[in-house]
Amino acid sequence: MPKNSKVVKRELDDEVIESVKDLLSNEDSADDAFKKSELIVDVQEEKDIDAEDESEVEDERPAWNSKLQYILAQVGFSVGLGNVWRFPYLCQKNGGGAYLLPYLILLLVIGIPLFFLELSVGQRIRRGSIGVWNYISPKLGGIGFASCVVCFFVALYYNVIIGWSLFYFSQSFQQPLPWDQCPLVKNASHTFVEPECEKSSATTYYWYREALNISSSISESGGLNWKMTVCLLAAWVVVCLAMIKGIQSSGKIMYFSSLFPYVVLICFLIRALLLNGSIDGIRHMFTPKLEMMLEPKVWREAATQVFFALGLGFGGVIAFSSYNKRDNNCHFDAVLVSFINFFTSVLATLVVFAVLGFKANVINEKCIAENSKMIVKFLKMGNISKDIIPHHINLSSVTAEDYHLVYDIIQKVKEEEFPALHLNSCQIEDELNKAVQGTGLAFIAFTEAMTHFPASPFWSVMFFLMLVNLGLGSMFGTIEGIITPVVDTFKMRKEILTVICCLLAFCIGLIFVQRSGNYFVTMFDDYSATLPLLIVVILENIAVSFVYGIDKFVEDLKDMLGFAPNRYYYYMWKYISPLMLLSLLIASVVNMGLSPPGYNAWIEDKASEEFLSYPTWGLVVCILLMVLAILPVPAVFVIRHCNLIDNSSGNLASVTYKRGRVLKEPVNLEGDDASLIHGKISSEMSSPNFGKNIYRKQSGSPTLDTAPNGRYGIGYLMADMPDMPESDL
Repeated sequence: MPKNSKVVKRELDDEVIESVKDLLSNEDSADDAFKKSELIVDVQEEKDIDAEDESEVEDERPAWNSKLQYILAQVGFSVGLGNVWRFPYLCQKNGGGAYLLPYLILLLVIGIPLFFLELSVGQRIRRGSIGVWNYISPKLGGIGFASCVVCFFVALYYNVIIGWSLFYFSQSFQQPLPWDQCPLVKNASHTFVEPECEKSSATTYYWYREALNISSSISESGGLNWKMTVCLLAAWVVVCLAMIKGIQSSGKIMYFSSLFPYVVLICFLIRALLLNGSIDGIRHMFTPKLEMMLEPKVWREAATQVFFALGLGFGGVIAFSSYNKRDNNCHFDAVLVSFINFFTSVLATLVVFAVLGFKANVINEKCIAENSKMIVKFLKMGNISKDIIPHHINLSSVTAEDYHLVYDIIQKVKEEEFPALHLNSCQIEDELNKAVQGTGLAFIAFTEAMTHFPASPFWSVMFFLMLVNLGLGSMFGTIEGIITPVVDTFKMRKEILTVICCLLAFCIGLIFVQRSGNYFVTMFDDYSATLPLLIVVILENIAVSFVYGIDKFVEDLKDMLGFAPNRYYYYMWKYISPLMLLSLLIASVVNMGLSPPGYNAWIEDKASEEFLSYPTWGLVVCILLMVLAILPVPAVFVIRHCNLIDNSSGNLASVTYKRGRVLKEPVNLEGDDASLIHGKISSEMSSPNFGKNIYRKQSGSPTLDTAPNGRYGIGYLMADMPDMPESDL
């Protein structure tokens, strides 16, 4: 039996260990004395053993050096690249400032309650995702395995993005920046601008041709891109070295990787606000379009963003919280981290649109200058009468307001002939309405804006170093979501497992650094995480609220925290959150069904993107990604339900009887102790109700000195067993 478990004793001269199956099969039906026998426990001796063993377990499991380190780890995991390149896009697309209201509502309804739930179960049971869900319900133990699979899929392509950022970071130590101008091509007779670059832009050309050297479709592999292969290897080496000692090594790095992005964002915001056009960008961003709040799509996208922004379902939240002390106030942590995440998204949005506003202003000034020259040309040719131009306007150095005045006059006077003039209105809003997200924002739009900054290499170095740190913070949580549950369950050495995991991920990740690799990143991003994670979190909610029991869970929280959580969470967990998650799942499935599966391919001849459908094998891969991610859930359920794996060999499948003293309290064969007699593993037992019978005392014996968080409770002791067979798979 595990060294922490309580020994069941019986008055016998010799110690006898029998399997439960044999014990029950040989039981005499008339042996009423056995059925009414009583458990024998020496309470004082048990108190000493429990205290000793618990201190051993506390010493065994690593712990955070400080509360600040833990908060930074959770913030680093939840605040990622999506806060910088996804949230601003959604905000602009879905009503500007009005989008913040549905986002906040859904953060309170879905985000904080479910984040609090994951923090609570991790801290209470002190195991990774596999151990936690096996403990709560063995039949739903596949939830933990599904989380690990999704984490692995996400880690595969997420580190590729860090590799891209490392490449741009390494190229930023140049003046001018290499993506500042289109390259020139020389032939025997003359020099000309690269046609692909001339048709697009310098930053677009550099991204697709110089960095990715992208192929024209997902079917054209094109071989490995050696530059990106080296960057991917560097990214995995950094992750491996940071994670090799678990939180003892990654926790120290969190002080830099979690805080540095805020320093950069604030510096960017201050610098951008001093540039022309930044206020136009921010004004455009936060001008509310209230009518869009009535569209279901806005709420669906807000819910999805809340869901992924906090890292729900990945297992990283559970893994990090499992290294906490049991009396830690995880409710405070849940609220704090959630709002830090929200305000980080708002800060990033301010920065992005201040910079894009400056960029739009630069482009708009060029547009006005070019069109003013065209108007002067038309005036000289006589196509436009000089009399219609106001005398105070000098077209050689015209302001934006004067140009728009001239443009409107010409449009009214030359109503029929106006389209033939090909004049552009040069509105800054038109440029700001060109919504970009993801890699298009980070590696094209933002890099182009930075080329116009004074001391642009410095800002480029800062920006891409920030992206690397944002990515690493999320990667640490993602890898911890794989390493912690596997180490807890299968008792592997963390160092060896970390190296194996990173090496395997790098080898598989080579598909993302082919010339067609960007298309595979899109495929994995669209199909490997969205639906599987939604299903995982729905099952987590159901497991706690309906299988384990919401009342029992609230009692556990009261015992652990020292206070009862607000009744609001009870209703959220039991009614509102499951309904909202199911609605989100249905909406996501419908949206996926209505959207043709495909990707945006870069066509070299046209120097533009074109939507292409996945080939048949690509569709098979998309389906396999979703199936493999969620397959552990039904697989473990069937194995547990049908008893396909023999549990009799487990440590808790045998009962030890020793000599001892008889308790004055009779055994309740229908209660918690009956589950031991029936040979169930701890996670299959009815979880004890900590609010009522956790502190079992022997009358006339010394009282147990119980801590306010119930540290001597049966459930916690079971959770502390290092040898507990959390998975029989």
